[in-house]
Amino acid sequence: MRKLYVIGIGAGDPDQVTVQAVKAMRQVETFFVIGKGEAKRELADVRTAILAEHMDRPYRIVPIADPPRDRTPADYVDVVDDWHDRRSALLEAAFAAADGVGGILVWGDPALYDSTLRMVERVLARGAVHFEYEVVPGITSAQALAARHRIVLHGIGEPVRITTGRRLREEGLGAENALVMLDGDCSFTAIDDPNVHIWWGAYLGMPDETLIEGPLAEVGERIVRRRAELRERKGWIMDIYLLRRGA
Repeated sequence: MRKLYVIGIGAGDPDQVTVQAVKAMRQVETFFVIGKGEAKRELADVRTAILAEHMDRPYRIVPIADPPRDRTPADYVDVVDDWHDRRSALLEAAFAAADGVGGILVWGDPALYDSTLRMVERVLARGAVHFEYEVVPGITSAQALAARHRIVLHGIGEPVRITTGRRLREEGLGAENALVMLDGDCSFTAIDDPNVHIWWGAYLGMPDETLIEGPLAEVGERIVRRRAELRERKGWIMDIYLLRRGA
């Protein structure tokens, strides 16, 4: 492989794929897809549909099984670092076996809570394979959430804190506006402030898209129940929310 494109494809809606992303995809001969297991087959199907709609040349797909990891580790950073190392080894083997131009399709944008670029850099650092790579930005779930709720992510001149559920539990809200991702535990339930408003969204841009908003004290438990129902029915969930103090 002589070149790799790392391409952001949006939060789930196939129409969020940008013109720049389509142009990059049409340079690719081999797409590397890290699978998430049978429970998340729908995600792979969306990628396949995007390729079918936009590609104008023959291509092949190389599936890569995602190695397992502990989802509730005592040492989060070390466990994820080891997982990235094992993932990058699988990518390295796939890259070495490919010719021409490769591509990886990334949900949202490769720069926001995604490990693809870190793994690509690990592959190059080991020195066994050599290639150029280019990053194509995508529409993030943060942008999709704001668009679907028809809101601005911050008040006039205010900052936005982008964080995870784990850090929200450990550190609290910490800002007027907090955008929370990767929260499998509904960490907003730990916020005890009657002046906080929440805008929540799941499966943004997909047929099962679900939106709830309101004062956190009033809709928090509703979100917890709805999230549990959706996860039980589909076997997986991708969600994100904005918390705002004094909304």
